[in-house]
Amino acid sequence: MDSLIEYAPLLARGALVTIALALVSLALATLLGGLAAAARIGGGRTGRNAVLAYTSIVRGVPDLVMILLIYFGGQRLLNGLLGAFGAEPIAVSPFWAGVIAIGFIYGAYLTETFRGAYMTIPRGQLEAGQALGMRGLPLIGRVMIPQLIRFALPGYANVWQVLVKSTAVVSLIGLEDLVGLANDAGKTAREPFLFLSAVMLVYLAITAVSTNALGLLERRFALKGHHAR
Repeated sequence: MDSLIEYAPLLARGALVTIALALVSLALATLLGGLAAAARIGGGRTGRNAVLAYTSIVRGVPDLVMILLIYFGGQRLLNGLLGAFGAEPIAVSPFWAGVIAIGFIYGAYLTETFRGAYMTIPRGQLEAGQALGMRGLPLIGRVMIPQLIRFALPGYANVWQVLVKSTAVVSLIGLEDLVGLANDAGKTAREPFLFLSAVMLVYLAITAVSTNALGLLERRFALKGHHAR
């Protein structure tokens, strides 16, 4: 236990890196998922086929393989392009490689979450907004977005929970996150079980806090939807 206290500041720094990785990855996944869902709904045959290819690739390739491919393969491709223009090669940060990989992976899952939420919006509410003279951005902002959030939140929360756990894999490409630092500290102190148990508790705490926060949001939007009816 003394060794755990000694390394507590290091583990706290790693936990902050893990949380930052999860949040930035979620932001990228949300952007990609929103764009892909829009293409799937109204992008024509080409857009739909591109999105189907994207989601199929993500479902068929393990997360670890995708992360390694983006980190090593993406870095090689980028430096090859830079070399063709006479520029110096650069080293891709494990953090940003992890963000791109996790964001790309979970953007595919959020694509289906957002598409399903859009399809669940009652057409009558959109028609009622149009009957009141709302068009374009007012209709989207006051009618569509609140309903979209309401129906997407349960699936969004599930994706977030899985995404948080996936951040642990990024330590394999050298990121000094909670898992990576705890693993090194456990080896140094010769107490790997103790340190990995601490990691487990931190992940459980992150999950518990985020579950409660997202649950509050779900109840808030469910209440708004009830009043709207």
